[in-house]
Amino acid sequence: MSAVVKNIVLVHGAFADGSSWSKVIPILQQLGYNAVAVQNPLISLADEVAFTKRIIALQDGPVLLVGHSWGGAVITQAGDDLKVAGLVYVTAYAPEVGQSANDASGPFGRTEGQKQIRVDSEKFATVTAEGMLERIAEGLPLAERKLFLAVQGQSYGPMFDEKLTVAAWKTKPTWAVISAKDQMLPPAMEQASAEKMGAVTTTISTCHMSILEMPETIAAVIDEAAKLALSK
Repeated sequence: MSAVVKNIVLVHGAFADGSSWSKVIPILQQLGYNAVAVQNPLISLADEVAFTKRIIALQDGPVLLVGHSWGGAVITQAGDDLKVAGLVYVTAYAPEVGQSANDASGPFGRTEGQKQIRVDSEKFATVTAEGMLERIAEGLPLAERKLFLAVQGQSYGPMFDEKLTVAAWKTKPTWAVISAKDQMLPPAMEQASAEKMGAVTTTISTCHMSILEMPETIAAVIDEAAKLALSK
């Protein structure tokens, strides 16, 4: 039997923080994994990648890198790290070299969730209450949706236009979870990305916050990837 990757590094999306993994982490820990979430600053792709690589460097041994939403762009760029054994895209962007996150989603049209993004005079973006409650986290109980709105992080708008110079999925074993009811990222983009990457794919019927709506399923995909990444 091949070795299992024991270190799981989780990268959150825009308008969120590491607490968005709060339901997945305990499941992974119970399975015996060392699961840690990156607290990314949401100010530039370069900073996101630097923060992520610092967490990767702290891990003792191979790493499975997991990204949700915008975190998919981050792991695509950061995943060329020699410690990274595999990648898991959860309801996420997966740009090509030379593409930005906006480039990846652009051909699929603006979603109802993206229409709820507001950018201020300093180019920082937030999502309206309607967007967060009804277009991003609508699959969660109302109390959880309100909490997710309350901890929303501002995201620097121009980072979504930053072009990637690396596409780690070209050289690393890859898994993808598609959220069929996603109103923030186009499910068709998620599907097309999974096919482009040749990813092992799981499709679930959740809102954009799949990691909070179906954490057991997400953890199961991560568990499978951790068991197989070193043998691919």
